[in-house]
Amino acid sequence: MMNNPLISSYIVVAMIGIMIFFTIAVAPTVFKVLPPEWASKYVRSFFPKYYAVLGVLSIIAAYFASNALTSGLLIVCAVLFLFALWILTPAINKASDAKERNKFGVLHGLSVVINVVQLIIFVYLIWP
Repeated sequence: MMNNPLISSYIVVAMIGIMIFFTIAVAPTVFKVLPPEWASKYVRSFFPKYYAVLGVLSIIAAYFASNALTSGLLIVCAVLFLFALWILTPAINKASDAKERNKFGVLHGLSVVINVVQLIIFVYLIWP
């Protein structure tokens, strides 16, 4: 832990912006504008990058965090991003390909819950 809370806070604020922008601007637009097969292809290409970038940013923010609690919460978020990248996304894609709607729904729901929890943690970390 390097203890430069300003850098850590800037990174956390940037991650909040990325997550909110994707949720309210990118995802709805993709599914409204592109045909379903193209939207699916785009999302499959996008999410690994999304999880990897946010996971790395979480680790960097943890490195600069001002205290152990902040660092620990950021590491938890990083682990969740990496779980989503390496475990959850492939499972979601497999369920989608196999047309297992219930399994897809559960796994996608889990990914949404994880994302919301991460966003809540990030907001908590910057709340005055």
